[in-house]
Amino acid sequence: MSHFVTVKDGARIFYKDWGTGQPIVFAHGWPLSSDAWDPQMLFMGQNGFRVIAHDRRSHGRSSQTWDGNNMDTYADDLAAVLEQAEVKDAILVGHSTGGGEVAHYVGRHGSSRVAKVVLVGAVPPLMLQTAGNPEGTPLDVFDGIRKGTGGDRSQFFQDLATPFFGANRDGNAVTQGMRDSFWLQGMLGGVKGQYDCVREFSEVDYSEDLKKIDVPTLVIHGDDDQIVPIKAAAEKSIKLLANGTLKVYPGAPHGLTSTHADQFNADLLAFARA
Repeated sequence: MSHFVTVKDGARIFYKDWGTGQPIVFAHGWPLSSDAWDPQMLFMGQNGFRVIAHDRRSHGRSSQTWDGNNMDTYADDLAAVLEQAEVKDAILVGHSTGGGEVAHYVGRHGSSRVAKVVLVGAVPPLMLQTAGNPEGTPLDVFDGIRKGTGGDRSQFFQDLATPFFGANRDGNAVTQGMRDSFWLQGMLGGVKGQYDCVREFSEVDYSEDLKKIDVPTLVIHGDDDQIVPIKAAAEKSIKLLANGTLKVYPGAPHGLTSTHADQFNADLLAFARA
């Protein structure tokens, strides 16, 4: 069933809640929606799990807000979804910006509802290049993302799908359908919220959140991720997690939940059942 939860500022957060069993809660990446998790929602639902995925505010079918497009509010919105859905013993799965959201949820709200965490192609601990994070991505790259989002957003999203899925690599299996779905999901979102979100995935430091995750955590990353390079992300996150396991997919891009769906689904199922 599809639902909405109304949060304290009046925004309505859309989420899907399918199946029965131990809940798996999925947090999507920028600039997408919960539809990005279709391959995982179907597979895990068919394998005996309850599957839940929400559209982050200003993304997908959720309210397009002018204010509140920040990680504290994203985490609080997720908390509202979990509370309304009466979720306990959950496996939280976050891709890209959603990985930051999941980490910040645990850092801000604790793990009382959480059994395990999966971070895939996730932005933590910090994407931005700083003196203390020389492996990070320079600020001008993110300024370019803001310029593209605030300009010809439609064309920018079409172009961004290429490195997202690794379509510029020899031997890739990226389809036009994957590209079209990326564009469609992106265009459903609100431009102000998507613009604001760039800061949240690039400049927010999730190091302290990662240290607070006290449940088993699976970190999955492609070593050819052109959007969230592995050296500043998974390779650093794993050192901050109390109970983390790192699994690297050789040659995999950022959008590996689509391009490597069968492999990721099998790893997710094994971790969920462990």
